[in-house]
Amino acid sequence: MSTGSNIRTYFEGRWHEGDVPIMRAADHGSWLGTTVFDGARFVNGLTPDLLPHCERVNRSAKALMLTPTVATNDMVAIVQEGLKVYDPGAAVYIRPMYWGIHGDVTAIVPDETETGFAICLEEIPFKAETTTTLTTTRFRRPVMESSVVNAKSGCLYPNNARMLVEARSKGFGNALVADAMGNVAESATANVFIVRDGVTFTPIPNGTFLAGITRARHLSNMKAAGMEVHETVLSFEDVHAADEVFLSGNMSKITSVTAFDDTQYQEGPVTRQVREMYWDWAATEAS
Repeated sequence: MSTGSNIRTYFEGRWHEGDVPIMRAADHGSWLGTTVFDGARFVNGLTPDLLPHCERVNRSAKALMLTPTVATNDMVAIVQEGLKVYDPGAAVYIRPMYWGIHGDVTAIVPDETETGFAICLEEIPFKAETTTTLTTTRFRRPVMESSVVNAKSGCLYPNNARMLVEARSKGFGNALVADAMGNVAESATANVFIVRDGVTFTPIPNGTFLAGITRARHLSNMKAAGMEVHETVLSFEDVHAADEVFLSGNMSKITSVTAFDDTQYQEGPVTRQVREMYWDWAATEAS
């Protein structure tokens, strides 16, 4: 089932109109979960950081022992070709994907000789200013020893779904998630930043969560603007004591947090500045 509308699918070397079938019942990815994907955005005629997203899906494939078959520059060109039929004002989610086809003699390990590949373009509305609320969850981010946390893999997302269902059952929009040590890692859907006394902090990457491409762009923009920002260990008490909290992810770029359990926040000047700097940078990248 699709999330958006007006879907185009690149599969077996050409573009198809619609949400076409791409997997078979016996494909390794269908029954053993060897699927990876990435997500970029086409907004206002811009595709910010499209190349890094394509690079990451190839790294994710390798992390799941799949052989990536499309060079990143070629992938970018395929996406750009597929986007030509969309209105320049359309908001499109760009999703390149790989999956395992065959297994080895045990069936468990994916065979490296053949890998499935597709790109899905899907119109999903984009709101420049979004908000959400956070609560805690009993579910935590896994570690490398138990899960492929160095990949953007479909097999990781049922855990995120459990976090979201728990948060919604408590009346909140998202979950603030701990790592295995009990420190703040990210939300169920995006990386997290907090602001205290004008200084910005975000959890330091520790191998339990993907340090996102949009997160990295915000860090780069803030440092270039001379803003004070630190990657560090954060506790849930740090989040309660913050003046501003915002999430960073590809789907909405910046999502302002208005509450964490019983702590309330207003969208502050740092959140607004980071959002404005992102789109200023995106326009510069496209020029």
